[in-house]
Amino acid sequence: MRLNNKVALVTGGARGIGFAISKALAREGARIVIADLNVDGAKVSAAMLENASREHLGLKVDVADQGSVTELLDEIAQQCGGLDILINNAGIGGNTPFLEIKLEDWQRMISINLTGAFIVAQAVARQMVNQRRGGKIINIASLSGQRGGNGRAAYGAAKAGLELLTKVMAVELAQHKINVNNIAPGAIETEMAKTAHDPATRKAYEYLIPMSRYGLPEEIADAAVFLSSDESRYVHGHTLNVDGGFREAGLMFGPDKAPPR
Repeated sequence: MRLNNKVALVTGGARGIGFAISKALAREGARIVIADLNVDGAKVSAAMLENASREHLGLKVDVADQGSVTELLDEIAQQCGGLDILINNAGIGGNTPFLEIKLEDWQRMISINLTGAFIVAQAVARQMVNQRRGGKIINIASLSGQRGGNGRAAYGAAKAGLELLTKVMAVELAQHKINVNNIAPGAIETEMAKTAHDPATRKAYEYLIPMSRYGLPEEIADAAVFLSSDESRYVHGHTLNVDGGFREAGLMFGPDKAPPR
């Protein structure tokens, strides 16, 4: 119960990594607000969370719309009395070659994955400052924002921008006792990955990852619990990669590292 009596907002929490994080925070005692463009999915997922002594909420938000975010925080303030933790997770994926990506697709990716994350983080930080009790903000970045990869021009640029934004937020919000950090997932076994990654893609990832497997959403959730808890009180402006060693790997060879065919 490391997060007992805390209120946590998880954007994009109706499924995937966001829902796994919501479940983990709820098990630690937090009251969860799942905010998603899919409000029906958010409500269903909120009803599935543990810790029945607290009413978890499923609310609608369009993170790229400042008015929608303002309405969300007003509703949280009214129903929960405040906010202690933000998991800034909402986003969209994409895998279009640089020479083929259309401007409108680039702009949509940036507007949701970077501008949307900024809008939510700024609104939540302002509320935390007014509350005068500090807080935790965890942005969900990506390994794709750290390394070049095929088809990741827009997605990678947005996530790289989010990582730098996190550092600026950490510098400026420290005086208000607001911890700000990133989690950068690598290849994670989500429903989206199961349908979007063909066998060749999976073999390539398994070869490049020292642990030779995809991560689980629950492993991202464990990192989120740590960064949301008081145990991480002196961790600030940090990007925690949860990627099986993918980012740090160099030359790998051996019987378990035959090149993918």
